[in-house]
Amino acid sequence: QVQLVESGGGLVRAGGSLTLSCAASGNIFEIKAISVNAMAWYRQAPGKQRELVASITRPGSTDYADSVKGRFTISRDNAKNTIYLQMTSLKPEDTAVYYCNVPALRYSGQGTQVAVSS
Repeated sequence: QVQLVESGGGLVRAGGSLTLSCAASGNIFEIKAISVNAMAWYRQAPGKQRELVASITRPGSTDYADSVKGRFTISRDNAKNTIYLQMTSLKPEDTAVYYCNVPALRYSGQGTQVAVSS
């Protein structure tokens, strides 16, 4: 069974930084399927819809929501089946539960909470 396990969330003051990690696990076929697909970070703030934050393809092409461009960096370690989200210059509006996803396969993690105080 595929598992996407996020870590690295927490409470930080505005202007601070956090790095989220997401490790994928499963059988050899599931891991192979994940490895050839794009992975992404989504977030959901209280009372709001889930939104795409950043995505990365296997070769490393990236895409970002306008609200995080220049502040967040997504990266991927294919050997470790892990993606990362480096978040800098955090703002209170970045407060949300952050989810790791493999959109094409509809895999999602349980989420990690990020809270940014003003």
